[in-house]
This record gives sequence, C-alpha cells and structure tokens, in this order.
Amino acid sequence: MPVVTIGVPALGNRSHLVHDGTVAVAVDPPRDVAAVERAAEEAGVDLAAVADTHVHNDYVSGGLALARRHGADYLLSADEHVSFERVGVRGGDALAYGAVRLEVLATPGHTRHHQSFLARVPGEPAALLSGGSLLLGTVGRTDLVDRRLALHLAGLQWDSARSQLGLDPSTVLLPTHGFGSFCAATTVDAGEGATTLADQRDHPAVGSERAVFAADLVAGFGPIPAYYPRMDPINRSGAGTPRPARPVTAAQLDAAIAAGRWVVDVRERAAHAAGHLAGTVGVEYSDQLATYVGWLVPWGAELLLLSDRPEQLEPATRDLAGIGIEGVGVHQLDPGRPLEATYRRADWPAYAEERARTTPVVVDVRQRDEYAEGHLPGAIHVPVQDVERSAASLPPGELWVHCKSGYRAGIAASLLHRHDRQVVHLDDQWVRVAELGLPVTRAA
Repeated sequence: MPVVTIGVPALGNRSHLVHDGTVAVAVDPPRDVAAVERAAEEAGVDLAAVADTHVHNDYVSGGLALARRHGADYLLSADEHVSFERVGVRGGDALAYGAVRLEVLATPGHTRHHQSFLARVPGEPAALLSGGSLLLGTVGRTDLVDRRLALHLAGLQWDSARSQLGLDPSTVLLPTHGFGSFCAATTVDAGEGATTLADQRDHPAVGSERAVFAADLVAGFGPIPAYYPRMDPINRSGAGTPRPARPVTAAQLDAAIAAGRWVVDVRERAAHAAGHLAGTVGVEYSDQLATYVGWLVPWGAELLLLSDRPEQLEPATRDLAGIGIEGVGVHQLDPGRPLEATYRRADWPAYAEERARTTPVVVDVRQRDEYAEGHLPGAIHVPVQDVERSAASLPPGELWVHCKSGYRAGIAASLLHRHDRQVVHLDDQWVRVAELGLPVTRAA
C-alpha cells in the first residue's frame, strides 16, 4: 500500500497519506499541515480528500483547512454536529479517489461517532486507518467525551476492535494515536516498520470477554490533560489560521513577571536551574512542551515564552498553536542580562550520599501508575500537574524532586522554586535507583 506516515511527535500522534501515485487521501492531519503538504509534494500527488476519523480531543485538527487549501473533499462522520460543510460519511459508505478505494467502517468507542477507513489500491495489501480505535496493542481511551459514558463506550470499543481484528490479517494497521498521546488507553512500544493485523494476535481484545475488557480498560485510565476538553469545541467550529506570536519587550516582560503572569522559559532545564529570571517557569522545549504547558497554564491566561535562542521560540509557538494556544508573547533574552535565580541539580548517586547523612524529603511527580509500580519509601506523591496547587502544603525545608527522566521534575522544581520553595532537581533516570540498590516499595 503506497502510504506515507507523518509523525507528529509534539502531539504523540501520526498522520497518514494514502495515494495511488497520482492522487492522495490525508487522514487525521495536525493543525500545522506543512509536513502533510511536503509529503504529498515529494510523492508527486494531489490531495483529493482529507479525512478525520473523529472529532479530536487532544489536538486541533488541520483537516478542514487542508481540504479547503487544496479544493479537496473533507470527510467526517455525518452524525457529528459541526458548524461547517463537509462530506458526511457513515459506516458502509464506499468512496473512490483515483485508484484509492475507501470503505468507511463505523468504529465507535473512542468517541461516539468514531470511524475508521479501510483503504485499497489495486495490487497492494489493504490499509486500515484506525484513528483512535484499534491501536498497536491497545485501544483509544473512552472517557474523553464524557466520563459518564466511559464504560458504555468501552464496550463499544471492544466491539470495534474485534470487528477490525477480523479483517484480512495482511491488512496494514495505521492508527493515529498510541505514540505518546494521552488519548491511548495504555502506553505501548510502537516499534519500527509496518504492522499488520496479524501482528496483533495478542491484542487485549482477543480472547477477552466484553464486560471484563470494558471494566479493565476504564479502571486503567490515567489523568486527562486540562486542555483536552477545549479541543472538541474548537474542532467542531473549524479552526482557522492561528494568530502569530507577538514580540514582547524587556519592559513588558518585567511587568508580566511582576504581575504574576505565566512566563515560560523554554531553554534546557539545566540552563534554567543554573540561572533564570525569578518568577519564570522552566519547561524545556521538547516534544512534550505543548502537552505540559497546555496542562499547567490556565486556559486563556496570558502566556509569554522566553529563550535565548529564536530557534526554540518558533517551534514552541507552532506546537502550542497545535493545541489551540496562539498569539503568545515571545522574548529573546539579552545575553548580558543577569539571571540570578538558581536551584540545585543532582543525580541519584548524590541523593544516595545525602540519604546516608540525613532523611531528604522526596517529591515524586510521576503519574499514579508509575508511582504504584515502585517508589522511594516515604516519597510524597504529587503528579506534576498538581504541583502548582500543592506547593504551599508540602513539608518545610528542602525538597528533592524527581520523575522518570528528569524532564517533568525540572518543570516541578521550577514551579516550586517560583513559590519560594528550596528545591533540588533530581535530573536523572529512574532506572538508576535499582542500579544503585536504593530501596523501593510498591503501592499497597
């Protein structure tokens, strides 16, 4: 099957371009459609149709805008209530674009009107574009539309997964979620190369009872990023071109900090710890930046991004626009400006030395499932998204903050430091705890 898969690491998703060498269908594009358009140009194909498998809850879709730019059909479930014109499709519909044949499959579960697309090109294996339904070794979570519907939709998700797993085993499986997005029910190792339905013989939906599968699925759901509920209404109204970032002067920056606004320093976490402007929060630019900024910063709050390098500011603003945060202020630090606020960084061997002398207060900012699998005895569990509101209630004195890799701990340490807490950022890999023989306990 001639398919180009476009990774969208800032969203933890993938988009796909299915083509016959002349025309193409794009499925689940992000708001920044440049990579999809480049893929079409490199393949030498014209976009004839753009499809969204569902109204997304984790990002702003670029589907409508991409279709309009290319005069292509925009395919979306006919049962979804949206404020724009589209080609409404239902399960059982068959469409043709050049030699690309699309069969629409009703696959509710992740959302009420979720659809998958079975694509065929003559002489090639079929491809299942499964969106947030059947994922690699898991399924999409079912509590994002309405928590009250989670168990009901989980049963439908079992139905949909079983029906898709019953297709020709040689069918190539091309999901959208499951590569870091919180839309996936569980984290999986995506691996490399093409995956077929035959590779999913050990999928949790195989050999399970419907009710047991649904109950286990819902019981395993983690937290929902705070910005997720904002995505559905944006996508139903049809997102336009995002408002560009606005330059902010040094005086405006100082005024924002003095007023307690959200000023996010996107430099490397080590640089932030070594010296930053007091009152700023450090969220190192990475593929995770949009997720955690969107989760931590109240929706609609004035947001300023800060860095000493413009090559960090531009992608940061693009990634944030992908979740509907646009028109942010940006400021490039003057190289001569003093950065006098600092806090300590340490690794696990340094912690072990400290533990031999005293009893450090440890704050574990990983998620519930990570903490339950193993944590330091006596560690205070505060998931990173709860640190801001928990800062004042933590024990007095020095706090040693850790996560799995150091990234989330860097965010948490900066949040606590902004609240005048004395912190040590444990910027090290959690696996080293076992290597050093430090005691670990599991949640009861």
